[in-house]
Amino acid sequence: MTKEKELLIIFAKVPELGKAKTRLAADVGDEPALEVYRELLAHTQRVTLPLSQDKIVYYTPHIVTDDQWENDHFQKALQAEGDLGERMRLATAQGFNQGYSRICIIGTDCLDLTTKHLTEAFATLHEHDVVLGPSQDGGYYLLGMNQLYSSLFFDKAWSTESVADDTRQDVQEQKLSLKELPTLNDIDTIDDLKQSPLRSKYLR
Repeated sequence: MTKEKELLIIFAKVPELGKAKTRLAADVGDEPALEVYRELLAHTQRVTLPLSQDKIVYYTPHIVTDDQWENDHFQKALQAEGDLGERMRLATAQGFNQGYSRICIIGTDCLDLTTKHLTEAFATLHEHDVVLGPSQDGGYYLLGMNQLYSSLFFDKAWSTESVADDTRQDVQEQKLSLKELPTLNDIDTIDDLKQSPLRSKYLR
């Protein structure tokens, strides 16, 4: 019997001054915002590395071949054109087309994320169609599915507080089974940073 394959997709921006964490940078400045983002990238790498699942980093705006995402452990690809939903849909579709049975997709904004959360997400997909990791701002830090449900990526006001609720509604309308992970804090704004362990380091 062929072992089913599972895939973790990681969406990441290349850390560049003035282009990373722009909403946070508006309050703390470009350089501190970039340093926060570098810490978030390093954290995401640490908690994803131990996973047995295949892992692929989807970069924007270009692929970096020599960085903390070691080529021995992480595949690398370039995000497609389009809004965030379309880019995630295309990446997920490609994974299923390559024969993966369960796919989870995450960003690189969540300092609260642990390896255990990710392991639980994949385990959930053995019993449920969709797994969602909601974030405190109304978005989500993880979305997983056991086949491509394209509607979950359409008609969303990305980076707003309605994203998780709209996704739940899509799941309900399609009569899919859903399990949610704990609600965690994505760091996108100064208010998010104030709630994080990084607050004393970057906020005076």
